[in-house]
Amino acid sequence: MAGKSNVWRRGISTCSCLFDRIKQTENEIVQMFRLGTPKDETPSFGNRSSVRKNSPARELDERFIRILKIFKWGPDAEKALEVLKLKVDHRLVREVLQVDVEISVKAQFFRWAGKRRNFEHDCTTYMALIRCLEEAGLVGGMWKMIQEMVKSSCAIGPSNLSEIIRILGRAKMVNKALSVFYQIKNRKCKPTAATYNSVILMMMKEGHYDKVHELYSEMCREANCFPDTVTYSALISTFGKLGRGDSAISLFEEMKENGLCPTAKIYTTLLSVFFKQGKAEKALGLVQEMKSAGCAPTVYTYTELIRGLGAAGRVEEAYSIFLNMLNDGCKPDVVLINNVINFLGRGGMFPDAIKIFEGMESLNCTPNVVTYNTIIKVLFESKAPVSEVVWWYEKMKTCGVSPSAYTYSILIDGFCKKNSLEKALLMLEEMDEKGFPPCPAAYCSIINSLGRSKRYDAAHELFQELKENCGSSSARVYAVMIKHYGRCGRVTEAVDLFDEMKRLGCSPDVYAYNALMSGMVRAGMTDEAQSLLRTMKENGCIPDLNSHNIILNGLARTGGPERAIEMFTKMKNSEMKPDAVSYNTLLGCLSRAGMFEEAARLMREMRLNGFEYDLITYSSILEAVGKVDEDLKLAA
Repeated sequence: MAGKSNVWRRGISTCSCLFDRIKQTENEIVQMFRLGTPKDETPSFGNRSSVRKNSPARELDERFIRILKIFKWGPDAEKALEVLKLKVDHRLVREVLQVDVEISVKAQFFRWAGKRRNFEHDCTTYMALIRCLEEAGLVGGMWKMIQEMVKSSCAIGPSNLSEIIRILGRAKMVNKALSVFYQIKNRKCKPTAATYNSVILMMMKEGHYDKVHELYSEMCREANCFPDTVTYSALISTFGKLGRGDSAISLFEEMKENGLCPTAKIYTTLLSVFFKQGKAEKALGLVQEMKSAGCAPTVYTYTELIRGLGAAGRVEEAYSIFLNMLNDGCKPDVVLINNVINFLGRGGMFPDAIKIFEGMESLNCTPNVVTYNTIIKVLFESKAPVSEVVWWYEKMKTCGVSPSAYTYSILIDGFCKKNSLEKALLMLEEMDEKGFPPCPAAYCSIINSLGRSKRYDAAHELFQELKENCGSSSARVYAVMIKHYGRCGRVTEAVDLFDEMKRLGCSPDVYAYNALMSGMVRAGMTDEAQSLLRTMKENGCIPDLNSHNIILNGLARTGGPERAIEMFTKMKNSEMKPDAVSYNTLLGCLSRAGMFEEAARLMREMRLNGFEYDLITYSSILEAVGKVDEDLKLAA
């Protein structure tokens, strides 16, 4: 060691200019970065913290930091370590990595330190650099450093493993996180419940729900690694999202049997499960259990409870709970109030909804765009005058709340349903001026309204505009255009559009198929429509009842009663049972064919099944068979 040192010194001394440079650098360090103390300042020895703060070691640290910031990492900084006699240890490395310098400087220092004799990076230094790389957004470098740490001989504890999982999870590197988890688990450390929780929460956040239960089962097989409240919370939430309510409830009971107390979040998740299962009474009982267990309901609990009762039609009960919540001192947030306004408006209690809106300021809740969207939507659904809707829209803008794309979508759809097509077009123009991307749903509403008004060319022009702006169009917009082409007898153009959407990779849905089949039937192309129905099934698009009724209508009009009766009978013997439209379609067919006795029997069957028959058809049958009415009364 000494010999090597002497050789090194002789090598330098043989080059006078280099020797002078090192001496000069050392002098610069001493003179330029000395941390002087004001002459009139005397150290306080009565305060231990001040002694630590002004200790020589601290001064040396500060000197080196100043050098590092000015010279970056290189020969000057290396020389500073030697002159200032700073020992390269784990503490020094961690402190340097916390200095506010470029990430490249930190990485260079880290590499240099790792090559020092008698020094080897440990988990604390690796993790310090990994955090720096994550903060700098250098995901690739971060992943390489994690791999290097895993391959190294340094020990990695469960807490560090949990942090690595969280870091990779934030970087959306789920598969890599799982790979690291199993590598470290099998070679370096035994995971704890907290480690498993980190993996489970990451999988949940990224939507890999199928993997969550698998990890839970694996966790239970580990010795002395028992699921805790965090584990159960994640699992119950996962099963709730998967629609496996019974499994969530079983885990909830298992958790209590294991002596763990459910949190407010777990109770709230179970509330959602019970409401999805239509078990409102169970949900109310759960709230009572929660209170009895000393777990106070949170604003999120009340939101789930009130939303669930409102959706179940128990509007007054939900409203009463909301008022009691206020009396109990639980402050609502804007999300809860939006839900209250929604179910009150839908439940015919709009004045109460407005009263809640007007009291938001006193509750320290500022109405947001969702609040106004909810009110506007409720106004349309309650068939309020257009002028009232416009008033609320203007109030929204006056209060400084900017409309969202969904606001415009609600307004456009509502105006179209109110036959205020010009207002809808103005909203579409305003939406475009505000810079919102074209909304297929909004275009769909206007195109449908133009079609109903027989303004087919205008509808086609708007449809082309949507395709030009978006590069494509949705299956629903195609379906609307195909429907209106079919209604006006332009079947060839309807077929062309149907083929175009397939060619562009926009898979036809049941509405598109129904629209084209309906147009074919109107044009007397019933056989072609039946063929399309078979193609629809072959392509994996499941026909609905409307699909069958369209074909039944075509057969009833052009195929004669035999084929219509045959299809009707098949429908009765399948899962796709006939509805009132099916019965009335066949009834009209039988009436036109003069098969009045068969029609009378079908009418009895309709009454027994709770369907009302078409009065016009009924009158024509009465004229032909005078005793039909009497027979029906006897049957009833």
